[in-house]
Amino acid sequence: MIRLDSISKVYAGGVTALDDIHVHIDAGEFVSIVGQSGTGKTTLVKLLIAEEHPSRGRIEIGDWDITNIRERDVPHLRRQMGIIFQDFKLLANKTAHENIAFALEVAGEPRSRINRAVDQLIELVGLENASHRFPHEMSGGEQQRVAIARALAHRPKILVADEPTGNLDTLNAHEIIRILRKINEFGTTVLLVTHNREIVNALKRRVITLDNGRIAHDQKTGKYVL
Repeated sequence: MIRLDSISKVYAGGVTALDDIHVHIDAGEFVSIVGQSGTGKTTLVKLLIAEEHPSRGRIEIGDWDITNIRERDVPHLRRQMGIIFQDFKLLANKTAHENIAFALEVAGEPRSRINRAVDQLIELVGLENASHRFPHEMSGGEQQRVAIARALAHRPKILVADEPTGNLDTLNAHEIIRILRKINEFGTTVLLVTHNREIVNALKRRVITLDNGRIAHDQKTGKYVL
């Protein structure tokens, strides 16, 4: 599903963010990618979503080599990968329902398909009572659930969650993780990038630990050990 072979990323000035990374993630896995600030987690996400290209190595998503993906093909890639960020990135002038629908509207989906899909997604993340609220009327946890639903709009095979609980309290953080586990149970591959030790240890799933741009540990049912 996801393969990184000999991946390195060197920025201007010779700063090495990732150094000779080898990772293979099977379809349907739930993998936590952890490490302290500056260890390369953000760079790894940027490479996976083709926001940046590696300096060396090869990246494959499914049967697709995205190492040097053309800019015009990036939107197609990202429709196959759901992406969730720490800061939600919702449209302030649109309701929860409209934020989710917008992801399908820009892809030219018919209105009947949009309405049906959005209703299903809202139910999945438990926002039936908040679908017509604007972001400023929702809690942080509710906003992140909207972001998750929007990321799932195109039924991606892979969901990349970059610090999705970073701005949330403990209760909401655990609710977001519960939803991610539920999504994973449907067969979606989930990559959770986080520094939250408690959540990672409670998951008891595969943990890849980055340290100084290299893989320090890769444990099938691991813990956050740094």
